[in-house]
Amino acid sequence: MRLFRLRIRVVSSNPLFGVGDASYQAAGGIDGLRRLVDDFYRLMDELPEAAALRGMHPQSLEQSRDKLACFLSGWLGGPKLFSEKYGSIAIPSFHAQWPIDETRSGMWLDCMARAIALQDYSPDFAEYLLAQLRVPAERIVQASRNRHGSGQT
Repeated sequence: MRLFRLRIRVVSSNPLFGVGDASYQAAGGIDGLRRLVDDFYRLMDELPEAAALRGMHPQSLEQSRDKLACFLSGWLGGPKLFSEKYGSIAIPSFHAQWPIDETRSGMWLDCMARAIALQDYSPDFAEYLLAQLRVPAERIVQASRNRHGSGQT
């Protein structure tokens, strides 16, 4: 009697987000990221609960939109458009110049969660992206707290 070993290879149709450019591709490349960013800033303009956050931005959001889309491109494993266009950036220390507390960080994440929900992302990627965005959001709060003190509201 001869025994055969059967090898089963499971191939996932979902890429491993965070590996190579899988996240960038899941976001739709730079065009998808620009749609996400456009929805994000539109929501920030429209939602009354985001007014304090919107007030921390310049009147024209044109450059803010470009910077965020370019940053997300490199951050998600795509082309490093931000550094090519604007130079290097350390996100927490850059944002420490403003008093960003948990409330403002939560507003930012809420606008981003709503913008992500408007995209044609897989549920797995949408969840992954929001979870990843929470990390720098928390670091920004800490950097701001270190610079401005813990009494910020």
